[in-house]
Amino acid sequence: MFTGLFYALRREGVKVTVIEWLALMEALELGLANNSLINFYYLARSVLIKSETQYDAFDRAFLQCFEGIETPPEITGEVLKWLENALPPLKVGQADKVADFHWSLDELKKKLAERLMKQTGEHHGGSHWIGTGGTSPFGHSGYHPAGVRIGGESVNRSAVKVAAARAYRDFRTDETLNTRQFELALRKLRLLSTAVDGERDVLDLDGTVEATGRNAGRLELVWARGRKNNIKLLILMDSGGSMNPYQRLCSRLFNAANKSTHFRDLQFYYFHNCIYEVIFNDPFCLRKNATGTYDFLRRYGPDYRLVIVGDASMGPGELLMSYGALDWGADNEEPGLTWLQRLAGHFEHSVWLNPIPRAHWEMVEGARTIKLIGEVFPMFELTLDGLNAAIKKLRVKK
Repeated sequence: MFTGLFYALRREGVKVTVIEWLALMEALELGLANNSLINFYYLARSVLIKSETQYDAFDRAFLQCFEGIETPPEITGEVLKWLENALPPLKVGQADKVADFHWSLDELKKKLAERLMKQTGEHHGGSHWIGTGGTSPFGHSGYHPAGVRIGGESVNRSAVKVAAARAYRDFRTDETLNTRQFELALRKLRLLSTAVDGERDVLDLDGTVEATGRNAGRLELVWARGRKNNIKLLILMDSGGSMNPYQRLCSRLFNAANKSTHFRDLQFYYFHNCIYEVIFNDPFCLRKNATGTYDFLRRYGPDYRLVIVGDASMGPGELLMSYGALDWGADNEEPGLTWLQRLAGHFEHSVWLNPIPRAHWEMVEGARTIKLIGEVFPMFELTLDGLNAAIKKLRVKK
């Protein structure tokens, strides 16, 4: 039943387990969907989705399976059959009240034709004739769990409309980031260590409790030296050319990093397409305001974390050939790939963040250079998931 939804969720990256799917089937057998596709939407989301970050993926999968199907406004044979099977067994005395729920599609058409022949005028309210309001299975502006709207406008939002609204798209972790998300993600890079000198001016709560216990309950305060963040971070950002569409995104990263106060040292540098014998001090990438790459390596030791931000897309010659740089006045006797390997070998922790979605890395014009650079640096896409994975990588030595 509804195996299409199961596979659609898998395609959207939602790892639904067989146990979870069987739990949903059991819930349907118990009638918890209450004869409605909108109730099925919420029931399935409650059972199958474990995090609000996956709500948008669920909505996309639901749309793939049920777009064009609406209940109560429109009922297809497949949905009606499911509604019949999802109902709980009838109790004594309930048959007349819920008999309408058990009509097949042909019976539904037959009942509608019969009422059209017998009905002679307008009808408002009630539970039998075609009209407005009430609980009749035919008409509009009322409510019937398995009714068909005739005229009027839909009052209740259908499951498909709820899914199409995609109210949880901002909860996705595979979307590009805003400044606040950058700040929260960068905060995870903090690596605190106890200072070996300095004044003991921070209350050691655990030590105080232990000392007070040893002192028969008489308060004894224990003080410790403060903990400082020893993370030193270098961010190299590709500027200009094919990176122009990502200027706003890179600006958010720059602003978020500058707002961060939890780094021992933070430095920004720039390059255009690839890194050669110089690294630029500003995004204009002018050689008069540049630092020699060897000087850069001498200035910043291996303990710095290196983050390179760029689309890694360029002509193969820019990466693989001597004198392949397109910058005016460039004198790269060694290929750009050699310089990148030199950087990767110098720093103990380094990653590359690519604003191009991972799904497109093998299809874009720069697919070859993306692949080659990805063999030098661990490469992650510039999304919340990608940034979190990159930070995790930066915290672990090679």
